[in-house]
Amino acid sequence: MDVLSSRTLLRPADPARSHRFYREVLGLAVHREFGPPDEPGVVYFLGQGLLEVSGRSDDGPGGAMMLWLQVRDVEAEHRRLREAGVSVLREPRQEPWGLIEMWIEDPDGVRIVLVEVPADHPLRRDLRPLP
Repeated sequence: MDVLSSRTLLRPADPARSHRFYREVLGLAVHREFGPPDEPGVVYFLGQGLLEVSGRSDDGPGGAMMLWLQVRDVEAEHRRLREAGVSVLREPRQEPWGLIEMWIEDPDGVRIVLVEVPADHPLRRDLRPLP
């Protein structure tokens, strides 16, 4: 399998509410919009991936679905999202594996992990051997 692109699909219970959350509260940039003007599908940028919020589900997303978003400053996002009224499920803290994580959820209960990679973390180091 040669994957050229991918995206996460989300079918929210209330599309307008979810679009407000992803566009206005989280501030994700829009990649494209499609479909009917009264209930468009929207594809948002997620760094190296895409999130498509389209259609509708009466059941909401599955409990196993989560989004993992790397941010520059978890503490700044924590303050900003608290002020916006977002429910913080877990305050920012450094995990045993060295990443700083905070957990929130979208209006349908999809868990979103906001992650900061500290400057001294191995994910920031270039592990290629020097010539």
